[in-house]
Amino acid sequence: MGRIIAIDYGQKKVGFAVTDELQICANGLETVHVSKAFDFLKDYVSREKVDVIVVGDPRKMDNSQSDSARFIEPFVNRVRKEIPDIPLVRMDERFTSKMAFQTMIDAGLGKKARQNKELVDKISATIILQSYLLTKELTVDS
Repeated sequence: MGRIIAIDYGQKKVGFAVTDELQICANGLETVHVSKAFDFLKDYVSREKVDVIVVGDPRKMDNSQSDSARFIEPFVNRVRKEIPDIPLVRMDERFTSKMAFQTMIDAGLGKKARQNKELVDKISATIILQSYLLTKELTVDS
């Protein structure tokens, strides 16, 4: 069984999270500059067995795509074209940044640590991945 990798794609930074090999636990992996995101992903999947790539899907409250979707689509299309053997799944990412920030508060991180955007991106990717794992688990149990 391979890992599942999740991506929180932003306009400047991209957060990555990954499961363990049993696909039980989601952990923050890395945050990279947007210009290096594809190369980071390609390098990772060349070193590790990855079963699924999950990319956050920014949505508005009415479920339509948000304005930031236009930045993500070229990346998603490139992944589908250049890494066709690994399924790519889109996962609703509404509120993940707010949830990540709240997670940091709940963990007792100080104000300075909570201003670390790279940490927020990594936690957001982890939340996207946890949401995917929960959805997958619910589908299997049904």
